[in-house]
Amino acid sequence: MTHDDVFDPQPEPPEPPHDGECCESGCGEQCVWTRYNAERAEFERQITAWRARHPADAHFR
Repeated sequence: MTHDDVFDPQPEPPEPPHDGECCESGCGEQCVWTRYNAERAEFERQITAWRARHPADAHFR
């Protein structure tokens, strides 16, 4: 099996919280913004790795 035979879609960024979704009570780890920022950091790690695996496709995305 070659690298081209493996299904490896480009990662999608997480959706930011919608207006009013944050309760602004300083809930820490459960805050929608805390979770979003963690998901965004993971997405950045994944997209960097994906671009390294797909250098010919990376400039299109």
